[in-house]
Amino acid sequence: MILESLLIVSLALLLDFTLGDPKNKYHPTAWIGKLVAKLVPFTKNDSPKLEKLGGVSLVLIVTSVVASFLVLLGIGIESMPITYYVVLFISVAVGGILLKTTIAIKGMERHAIAVLNALERGNLDDARAKLALIVKRDTKDLDKNHILSGILESISENTVDGVTGSLFYFALFGLPGAFVYRTVNTIDAMVGYKTSLFKNVGWFGANCDKILNYIPARLTGLVMILSAMILGENWKMSYQIMKRDGKNTESPNAGYPMAALAGALGTRFEKIDHYSLGDGSLEFSKSHVKSAIKMMKLTSILFCAIITVPIIVTLSYLGWWIHA
Repeated sequence: MILESLLIVSLALLLDFTLGDPKNKYHPTAWIGKLVAKLVPFTKNDSPKLEKLGGVSLVLIVTSVVASFLVLLGIGIESMPITYYVVLFISVAVGGILLKTTIAIKGMERHAIAVLNALERGNLDDARAKLALIVKRDTKDLDKNHILSGILESISENTVDGVTGSLFYFALFGLPGAFVYRTVNTIDAMVGYKTSLFKNVGWFGANCDKILNYIPARLTGLVMILSAMILGENWKMSYQIMKRDGKNTESPNAGYPMAALAGALGTRFEKIDHYSLGDGSLEFSKSHVKSAIKMMKLTSILFCAIITVPIIVTLSYLGWWIHA
């Protein structure tokens, strides 16, 4: 129902803004990652076609396990022999906590600040090591400005992967939708790289991730422009750069929020030998990162208000079963 879904989203955002992520051993994404790691060896084969089939099976098995658990959990809570309001309280509490684990606003902020602190201490090696935890590139030779660029790019990408994507699919399909999205995202992060080791096994997961992120990435870029306007950043340039450079990245989706942020901050993001987004300087400062974090937070709230909530309300009135 509408009230339950809205309360779950509100609680999830509140928990993330105030508490952040639980320790890794308690985090559902870590459990999903362990399941993926146990299944990956069974997908390896000398035949590329069989490896691709193994990759398809990997995604289907893990997402089915995760979605089935959440559906059964919801049924179990609703069938408890207690009053409606107690069931509602339990459902919101459990749902809010679980949805929160698919969101990582506070976690991204902490990672970004950790890299910043290492740079302020003048410890480039430590900054590179901490940056490597949140980016998919080789960081060992990056200079200070490319490290800062990496932080900003990661913040913009994480706004989709770690926030708005989950909120979008929760609005459509409830907790199973949010967790299937995060599961596919996790599989792509673990085995979706274009390496000889995983190029076949990770093919299906990587393409599922591209498909699932297609709409959220573009919506997030647009909402980020609105955030830039509210925060007094250059929203016109944000729109222009997103429109011009959003397609410049190898990923068909990542470029949109990245370009929107680059334009808003008047900077240029560059991944050596891969892409360049924006017309500004490659000279970055702590204030750029602080501004990017503010934009990530506001974008998350605005996305919830103008995308997630209207979808939930509309589908609930249409009788969409997952929110009943």
